Amino acid sequence: MKIPEKKGGDGMKKRLWAIFLAVMMLLTAAGCGAKPVEEEEPDPAPMEEPVEPVEPEPYVPAGTNPLTGMPMEPVYEKNRPVAVMLNNLKAAQPQLGVSQADIIYEVPAEGGITRMLGVFQTLEGVGDLGSIRSARPYYLELALGHDALFVHAGGSPQAYQDISAWDVDNMDGVNGGSDAKIFWRDAERRKNAGYEHSLLTSGENILAYLDQGHFRTEHEEGYETSQLFTEDGTPSDGAQAAHVTLRFSQYKTGQFDYDAESGRYLVSQYGAAYTDGNTGEQVGVTNLLVLETSIYVISGDTAGRLSVKLTGSGEGTYFCGGKAVPITWSKADRNSPLVYHRADGTPLALGKGTSYVCIMSPRTSTLSYTE
Repeated sequence: MKIPEKKGGDGMKKRLWAIFLAVMMLLTAAGCGAKPVEEEEPDPAPMEEPVEPVEPEPYVPAGTNPLTGMPMEPVYEKNRPVAVMLNNLKAAQPQLGVSQADIIYEVPAEGGITRMLGVFQTLEGVGDLGSIRSARPYYLELALGHDALFVHAGGSPQAYQDISAWDVDNMDGVNGGSDAKIFWRDAERRKNAGYEHSLLTSGENILAYLDQGHFRTEHEEGYETSQLFTEDGTPSDGAQAAHVTLRFSQYKTGQFDYDAESGRYLVSQYGAAYTDGNTGEQVGVTNLLVLETSIYVISGDTAGRLSVKLTGSGEGTYFCGGKAVPITWSKADRNSPLVYHRADGTPLALGKGTSYVCIMSPRTSTLSYTE
């Protein structure tokens, strides 16, 4: 018996094969047409903004100079100042080191001349000093008011008595012992100006002598100064005073002209700029004080030496910033400082900076000022 063949078997196989081929073709086509996956590029690093260099803050010492109110290294704050007697005769110009003084006192001496007392809170960096001249009692009183060490070259008989009686710590270039070695005679000055105008010392020499332990070099515990300072001492209610003239005597007239650019009074004398021979620069100060007191020739003194009343009180004029106001001054005793007040009795605050103090007699000297 013959088994009949199934119809359509080959047709089914063909159809399946065709479907398989079609699917493969579709898959192949899809694979060929696919876009390649692109790797994402990393974002570029952000551009750094240029950094402006930072200017360092100027160095300001943490301490305060008690004589000027200006910043100074704390190690010098408690120093006993050094007060130096300076020759102010015309033949002795220029003085040396005076521009570095924190306070300059100018007081008449015999014969119509004046001498200066330069007061330094520290002598670090101060070069030659001079020329050095002799002491008088009232200069000693000014130095003692600052608890200062006193530098001089000789002195009047009364000054020597007071140095001993008042126990003044001093360095003497004429009658000293080992202290006299810190002084020398400048050959050029000796030749051109004369022997009496030739004695010099220096900040370095004085400091080296003090390092040997001859004197107490710091204020005693509890020492305080009463002087107030302000950033700008210009009296808002003051009279205009850009040009100040002080005629001490027929021999000596001082001129003080306010320089707005520097904020200081520039000093002149003998018809010329008052310069420091170390630098060649004209001396300028923030504060100018003119104090009136009693000055007279000592009876019987054949040299015409003066008595200058400093203990007590009196009137005066304060100049700062091109303006002037009346003030009063007082000094309780020889060891006390000068104290200044406004006319209304309030304490006078000086402008931060150096000071020039003129002590004069209204009987023999004249003060004038203009815009």
